Amino acid sequence: MEILNENVHKSVKKQSISTGGKLLIGLTGGIGIGLSIVCASFVAPAFRKFCLPFVPATTEQIQNVLRFLPRNANGKLLDIGSGDGRIVVAAAQHAQGLKADGVELNPWLIYYSRLAAIRHGVGQQTSFFRRDLWKFNIKDYNYVIIFGVEQMMQDLEHKLISECPHNAKIIACRFPLPQLQPTRVIEEGVNTVWFYDLNKQNKLS
Repeated sequence: MEILNENVHKSVKKQSISTGGKLLIGLTGGIGIGLSIVCASFVAPAFRKFCLPFVPATTEQIQNVLRFLPRNANGKLLDIGSGDGRIVVAAAQHAQGLKADGVELNPWLIYYSRLAAIRHGVGQQTSFFRRDLWKFNIKDYNYVIIFGVEQMMQDLEHKLISECPHNAKIIACRFPLPQLQPTRVIEEGVNTVWFYDLNKQNKLS
């Protein structure tokens, strides 16, 4: 009888370990899948024609952008590749008569941006769209902010010229547009900002 009880105890113990092992494997697998989904959103842009990586704007870059944005500005502003939304939020706080939007491919950054806007009290003044910037219509925006990469600036310049209103103002960070002549430049190394006024470009041409 003692031998039988001992065998039953061992059997129950093995079953318990087996169930616990399955739960651990399931939990580990679930975490792995979740991390893969999140990481894929950040890695996927590298496989596109132009890779626009997420590099948060510095405090100095944000301040330089706002120097070109009047406090009494109105109309609509678009941040191309808006990342975590800090430029859009800052612009909305700076010029309260402005409707500020961001376009971004990464869904997690879109969710974060929307929460950040609500947290800073500009949720009603801002919108964030998960779209391909090349397919996103920018014809209604009179302020456009760009944190681009050098390889994409030529194609992006063509899009801006063909779609933006004739009086649009463009603020480029990190890299300038190749053909348009900036009206003003704030020279600060990696924090350099170029300001373009399409209305003046049209008059020159």
